[in-house]
Amino acid sequence: MRVETKDLTFTYSPKSKALSVQALNGISLIIESGDFYGIIGQTGSGKSTFVQHLNGLIKLGKNCGSIKIGEFDLTDKKCNLKGLRAKVGMVFQYPEYQLFAETVKDDVAFALKNFYSDLNDSQIEEKVKDAVQLVGLDYDRIKDKSPFELSGGQKRRVAIAGVIVARPEILVLDEPVAGLDPQGKKEFIELLHRLHGDVVKTIVIVSHDMDLVVENCNRLAVFSKGEITLEGTPKQVFSNKVKILALGLALPTTAYLSNCLADAGKGIECDLTVDGFINAVVEKFGGECL
Repeated sequence: MRVETKDLTFTYSPKSKALSVQALNGISLIIESGDFYGIIGQTGSGKSTFVQHLNGLIKLGKNCGSIKIGEFDLTDKKCNLKGLRAKVGMVFQYPEYQLFAETVKDDVAFALKNFYSDLNDSQIEEKVKDAVQLVGLDYDRIKDKSPFELSGGQKRRVAIAGVIVARPEILVLDEPVAGLDPQGKKEFIELLHRLHGDVVKTIVIVSHDMDLVVENCNRLAVFSKGEITLEGTPKQVFSNKVKILALGLALPTTAYLSNCLADAGKGIECDLTVDGFINAVVEKFGGECL
């Protein structure tokens, strides 16, 4: 499913002069099916407001642009929002706060019962078990436990299972590694890569972590004051050092080190992933001491 927005605009409290805030101003963006897409920007730049439009959590206003996601045209008042939400799964920051049911099994089953009422109990349990195992948990061991008895990492995985159980084509995650320690971040990103392609075709992440997006995303959009100021591959985006810093954002570690080498007259060409950076350094300098 391809995501295409044109001139998307959104204002909070538009009828109040005192409270009115324009969160999005003319956002035109294409996210292709299969992308691992990153959206970055400072707090208040419009990132979360944008992604909440993608499954109709924030409805498209009249004369506020257009959104097409696969066969779903959100400018159409008759757009099947329930069908859209089955295809575009949303995982909020601290997804463990999305948990609510008495047992893990019931929590993960909620989306299936909501979107696919024709499934019988045995079909639902089979799909719930599959989703729980896909996120790396032992279904038989935790299915009857309260999700609130689980560890923080397990809660996050159960929350993800509760979204992917409906087999969405697009998975949107807002600050997916917030609050996780380095090992937890590593394991969670590995999980997303296991899901990407085989379980969900497209992943969109909103993040403040520049190292995370440059290492994992094939394309990025930089939001600032409700507008897109840069868009492209990680290398294209972070090559614009002056603009990135002017927006109050940090450079990824590999981009910073690449700039340091360039300033020393020893520039390298790489895709800014860690492996790409190391390979470029080894190829250029070999065993030379830097």
